[in-house]
Amino acid sequence: MQSRFRDWGDVRVFLAVMREGSTLAASRVLGINQTTVARRIDALEHALGLTLFEKTTRGAKPTPSAIALL
Repeated sequence: MQSRFRDWGDVRVFLAVMREGSTLAASRVLGINQTTVARRIDALEHALGLTLFEKTTRGAKPTPSAIALL
């Protein structure tokens, strides 16, 4: 099975969102723009063919797929 996953930086972003609970908090910790964090998560989800987070007004809730990936 071959994946289109190529960017290990996306894993760093994924871990930050998991730890911090939102793209905004992750962007602060990583020192990058929130929009960039959201785009990197979207790219990782697309590459893996998974939905990793449910986006809510309170942040990003990990899906079972995100928990398994962690």
